[in-house]
Amino acid sequence: MTTLMETYARLPVTFSHGEGVHLYDEQGNKYLDALTGLAVTGLGHAHPGVTAAIAAQAGRLLHTSNLYQIDAQQRLADRLVALSGMERAFFCNSGAEANEAAIKIARLYGHNKEPEVKVPHIIVVENSFHGRTMGTLTATGSRKVQAGFEPLLAGFVRAPYDDVTAIETIAANNDDVVAILLEPVQGESGIVVPKAGYLAALRRICDDHGWLLMLDEVQSGNGRTGQYFAYQHENILPDVVTTAKGLGNGIPIGVCLARGIAATTFKPGNHGSTFGGNPFACATALAVLEAIEQNGLVERAGELGDRMLNRFRKALDGDNRVVEIRGKGLMLGIELAQPCTELVKKALAAGLLINVTHERVIRLLPPLVLTDAQADEIVDRVCAHIRELDGAE
Repeated sequence: MTTLMETYARLPVTFSHGEGVHLYDEQGNKYLDALTGLAVTGLGHAHPGVTAAIAAQAGRLLHTSNLYQIDAQQRLADRLVALSGMERAFFCNSGAEANEAAIKIARLYGHNKEPEVKVPHIIVVENSFHGRTMGTLTATGSRKVQAGFEPLLAGFVRAPYDDVTAIETIAANNDDVVAILLEPVQGESGIVVPKAGYLAALRRICDDHGWLLMLDEVQSGNGRTGQYFAYQHENILPDVVTTAKGLGNGIPIGVCLARGIAATTFKPGNHGSTFGGNPFACATALAVLEAIEQNGLVERAGELGDRMLNRFRKALDGDNRVVEIRGKGLMLGIELAQPCTELVKKALAAGLLINVTHERVIRLLPPLVLTDAQADEIVDRVCAHIRELDGAE
């Protein structure tokens, strides 16, 4: 009997170490990692620069408290503000916590307005995923995530994703809305990329109605889509942006970035985090940012993503098992016409780490440090597994 709570349906493998884009299990078997711990280890495993920063900081100082100034936290905030176009940062430990901070900013913003919005509402979208705290699971557009945790929180209005008309209809009929929260590219729902102009249209609507535009870049941030943040593909600025995952390359860290009135909404006592922004996590994240910049990995992610998408489309053209191949940078999804969850174990047995979400979508979140040959290998091996479905050609 396990002493762990059974919150995961774990695969039958235990990894002992990693190097670059590969992981090794306790028996010494080698695996090509096309998942990166769900978009976390974008620099691969045991990255030399990150490892050195972790070791050095661990030997100096792990934690003080946010009661005091933290140099690495300030330097990291400066870097992220410059990268994002935001003005201020709040550090926490995860994407869910970052999104929770965004939700609290929106609610406090509504109560601070003149006249006050007594019951502030946030528009969220279907098939989204924002986390598993009570606030973020309520915001999430998945009944599976929410089931059994009722009563959910009030204060959320739901709309279809990538549907500007639906948002405009809500705007015309609801005076309590203060913000929109959504992912620029949906990850958990199967790598869903909205039409060009969607985010720009939401920016316009928010400006017209005095709403905050809040973007969840927990999965899509940190260079993964070919821009440091996915919203930068549309040359807009949100009021709030959250990220985590790839920021620490495996060390827990999250951040809620904001500009304008959203950046000054929190006052001392409104929010906080015991561990958020500690010297250890921030020194690690600074090393991650340095590696991304020095190696041109943002641009590289865009190039690799285009290479892999084109190769998938060419290889699977005309295959009636494939519904759609889509992606943005190194967020790639292959939607099939049938459930394909068995491919995860088959790929694992063959030394390849992939994921299937929504039962029918093969989700790939490979490292930003892939070589061309490794990118091609992932495509070729995934295509081979697809062709094996039902034993058909």
